[in-house]
Amino acid sequence: MLMTTNEPPPVDGRSAMTEVDQAALYRLMTWLSPSFPVGGFSYSSGLEWAVEAGDIGDAASLREWLAAMLADGSGFCDAVFLAAAHRAVEADNARALREVAELAAAFVPSRERQLETSTQGRAFVEIARAAWDCDGLDQVIAQCGGTIVYPVAVGIVSAAHAIPLEPSVHAFLHALVSNWISAGARLIPLGQTDSQRVLAALEGAVAATARRAIDASLDDLGSGTFRADLASLHHETQYTRLFRS
Repeated sequence: MLMTTNEPPPVDGRSAMTEVDQAALYRLMTWLSPSFPVGGFSYSSGLEWAVEAGDIGDAASLREWLAAMLADGSGFCDAVFLAAAHRAVEADNARALREVAELAAAFVPSRERQLETSTQGRAFVEIARAAWDCDGLDQVIAQCGGTIVYPVAVGIVSAAHAIPLEPSVHAFLHALVSNWISAGARLIPLGQTDSQRVLAALEGAVAATARRAIDASLDDLGSGTFRADLASLHHETQYTRLFRS
């Protein structure tokens, strides 16, 4: 059965983006770009210790480690927190937002991971307020009531700007994996081509993790990456360090 709409046909077979879609894409690309000054380049999420310990030594082992962190560790959990914060803002549910923010701030395995996610979250919020302010943003920031970790910061700012949840989660996970690969490339080290091969190999895992996180609730939170958590803990006392986590 054919369905008809009042929308004009696409030009040259292409579907046209609305101005709202264009604005959302522009902002996500800006906020989650490596050039956005949240200091992501300073952190390795424990990768520095994993490289020193011999767990990661080439592109293949880096890919396997990151796939686990993404699907069964901090990647999935952060995406769930982003989604929950985004939904709370959309629903104008201040109590739910505060609970998400508090849980996310407590849901870290080490002091350095706490430093990493809280520092990036604070920077993201401050820059958004200074350069990308919008109606209601100050209110939802205040509703968090305390520390705003990075995924919650991305969730509330995206929702305040009316950017849909699905692309926000996908873009966040892509940026997260890209930063991990950048750290790995400097530590192993890897060449640019091998780094891109790792990123390409993780495309399906990023998409699958995003879908799981969007469909998940806070009850689904959990991590199975014990070795990565140990890496984060050991990094605190690592003798020689390039990264802050």
